[in-house]
Amino acid sequence: MLILGNTFKNVKVETSWETYVMIAVYFTILLAIGFYAYKRSTSTLDEYMLGGRDLGALVTALSAGASDMSGWMIMGLPGSVYSIGLSATWIAIGLTIGAWLNYVLVASHLRIYTELSDNAITLPDFFEKRLSDNTRIVKIISGLVIVIFFTLYTHSGMVAGGVLFNSAFGLNYHVGLILAASIVILYTLFGGYLAVSLTDFFQGVIMILALVLVPIVAILKLNGLDTFSEVGRLTPTSLDWFKGTTTVGIISLLAWGLGYFGQPHIIVRFMSIKTHKLMPRARRIGISWMAISLIGACITGLIGIVFVEENNVKVDNPETIFIVMSQFLFHPLIGGFFLAAILAAIMSTISSQLLVTSSALTQDFYMLLRGKTLQDKEHEKEFVLVGRISVLIVSLIAMYIAWHPNDTILNLVGNAWAGFGAAFGPLVLLSLYWKRLTKYGAIAGIVSGSLIVIFWILMKEHGGIFEFYEIIPGFIMSMILTIIVSLFTNPPEEKTVNNFDEMVKILKN
Repeated sequence: MLILGNTFKNVKVETSWETYVMIAVYFTILLAIGFYAYKRSTSTLDEYMLGGRDLGALVTALSAGASDMSGWMIMGLPGSVYSIGLSATWIAIGLTIGAWLNYVLVASHLRIYTELSDNAITLPDFFEKRLSDNTRIVKIISGLVIVIFFTLYTHSGMVAGGVLFNSAFGLNYHVGLILAASIVILYTLFGGYLAVSLTDFFQGVIMILALVLVPIVAILKLNGLDTFSEVGRLTPTSLDWFKGTTTVGIISLLAWGLGYFGQPHIIVRFMSIKTHKLMPRARRIGISWMAISLIGACITGLIGIVFVEENNVKVDNPETIFIVMSQFLFHPLIGGFFLAAILAAIMSTISSQLLVTSSALTQDFYMLLRGKTLQDKEHEKEFVLVGRISVLIVSLIAMYIAWHPNDTILNLVGNAWAGFGAAFGPLVLLSLYWKRLTKYGAIAGIVSGSLIVIFWILMKEHGGIFEFYEIIPGFIMSMILTIIVSLFTNPPEEKTVNNFDEMVKILKN
């Protein structure tokens, strides 16, 4: 999800030594997890990039959720509900449905098919092997899309971390940027995928605790369940699901769910679980975590209206309502825990994006240039080293861009969700459900989906049909062109068809 780089500019938090202690403990735990993962699962590229495909359902589910939601769930969603009311919750509904469909339609199929496809460990690698693309064009195009967008995406998270440290702790922005980035870089660089997944699990636990405790304690300290009646009295439109929005707006918010099918940092979680048979359990855990967290975020924003009124609190930026309530309601030690929850939301997404970008650089470009594959076991240490160097390079580039934050770049990053969803979403679905898919159809889908999203963004100022969220036309056009071009080009090779049939057979058993 979108990381809110400018969210924290008007945050004013009274910090104490207890708060600093909690943040220090949080950072120590992250580094300890990184060290544990370094010792346990980084000897091969498969281990470094996918944890050796040996993760359980609980870690898979919570790491997928934490890497997905980012600071948007703790900051952006409560802020929107606080400002607009229940009509802002349509996006939460769309995302929950989309995440559930992603588990149902993609998760098990992708876990099996990537292993059948010569143990593909990245999305571009899977596309190439699934389509028997000897030209390597599909891998190069999809790899470039991942590297460019995720480098920019990662930079926005670092901006958010730097600004949070500046606003909440009074640290210089650049010092905060270096501190936040350094922690993420260290545990990602050394611990690889296992470290990222375990820290995401830990951060997912922190996030759900924060989003459950803050609204519950706030309700108890206000007027109990009557607080919602107070919301209706103060701002009657806040309890109206349709006030302040339009049919186009509701459809656009629900359409955010389409993006899940094409998000590399989320669906890579499905590739790392121990067996596809654990996926139903992971789905139940993941969707439950997501639903509870989103409901907590929405309730926080809603009762924040009463909280601000009764406590005569000034909120300059609606997106800081969670911070204001958590620091006002709890002891500084617990307040530090909630600030750690915000950092958790930011860091979990940064680390996931770093690793996906690193895997693209390592396997989709470096190994391609070297003419090597995962089967070249004598080069395993070299591949892992390149993976670590790639994490460092991407991090340094992202930090360089973040050193002087640019609002234009941050706004562009906000469209990355739509870009990935339109470029990769239809291709992922068709690769798992349609034998007739070809490499030329895949190229047409990736290119058309990306271009339509860009065109739609540029045309939004003209209104009309361009008011629809850009993922809708991009996803539809990508799906149509992928099918049409595939039908008019040579059918896939027999090996590709056999792998597809084998996947279906395993699923039935």
